[in-house]
Amino acid sequence: MPPIDAAKLTADLIRCPSVTPEEGGALQLLETLLSGAGFACTRVDRGGVANLFARWGDKGHARTFGFNGHTDVVPVGDAAAWTQPPFCAVEVDGVLYGRGATDMKSGVAAFAAAAVDFVTDTPPEGAVILAITGDEEGDAVDGTVALLDYMDREGEAMSACLVGEPTCPERMGDMIKIGRRGSLSAWFTVTGVQGHSAYPHRARNPLPAMVRLMDRLASHELDRGTDHFDASTLAVVTVDTGNPATNVIPAECRGTVNIRFNDTHSGASLSAWLEEEAARVAEAFGVKIEVKIKISGEAFLTPPGALSDLVAKAVEAETGVIPELSTTGGTSDARFVKSHCPVVEFGLVGKTMHQVDENVPVAQIHQLKAIYSRILRDYFA
Repeated sequence: MPPIDAAKLTADLIRCPSVTPEEGGALQLLETLLSGAGFACTRVDRGGVANLFARWGDKGHARTFGFNGHTDVVPVGDAAAWTQPPFCAVEVDGVLYGRGATDMKSGVAAFAAAAVDFVTDTPPEGAVILAITGDEEGDAVDGTVALLDYMDREGEAMSACLVGEPTCPERMGDMIKIGRRGSLSAWFTVTGVQGHSAYPHRARNPLPAMVRLMDRLASHELDRGTDHFDASTLAVVTVDTGNPATNVIPAECRGTVNIRFNDTHSGASLSAWLEEEAARVAEAFGVKIEVKIKISGEAFLTPPGALSDLVAKAVEAETGVIPELSTTGGTSDARFVKSHCPVVEFGLVGKTMHQVDENVPVAQIHQLKAIYSRILRDYFA
């Protein structure tokens, strides 16, 4: 089998309109490629979401390297604002345009191409697993989680895993993610008594209570950071009454905060703190405050060691850049994988992800495949 052209595979994947939760043909394309190279492929579809599990080598081997990624993409937004059609994979002056070019069809193409070439040319003593989801950009409850549930049921396991998300902020090779902050959102509804603004004593205004609560939360120092994490942050993202009248005290006010937290905290500890703060303010102002909380992911860290060293050495060898080990950014599916095995993330420069005219230099795709290929060679050496 000739070497797989990762850039061509990226273009083919971009042409699959796989906006979450649509599969768009992307996983079918990968299944055909991987099956032809001797991978045992299983579709693990759940909740209307398509996922693909592919393994080369013996099941349950003690040395099993895994790659994780997603083929689903965010909506294109204003299609008329794109200079190139978002699902046509047009290449201009060595740059490939299209939705998913950076996040992260190029990453999936690079690790799929690297894996196929590796097992074809130098079959290892061990196994290679590719766990690819169609539900990373959405709620992510039936994507990588479904794949890990399937692996648990079937006795499949990865010894180590690399998630191919874009991780480099400025240039190829400058950052590896060894962990991620947790994410939590909280919605507050303050209920008082509606009344005339000229007779405030006859009403119970929910707004002062909301303002006090938001100030208490935003002014609180959650922590000062840790050895591997920046300080946790809380952002007030909306406060709203929906009240168009200036002579009416509203009965209700809503506010929302988002917290990005390090491993000093857990979702449970922060939830308890938010509930306690709301209860204090409710009592002080004589209003009712309802709190709804969603924990999107817990903070986690894969301590620097064998896996991060393996990836860092491969990155430096192929790019000449010594990568920084970081925990910055939003959430990724690594937050699920971390409970299964050691996991790190490395991928492209992510400057254009989710933007109009999302694009990737073709040379970077080839470079990324070379890095992934070296990681596989070094892991099984």
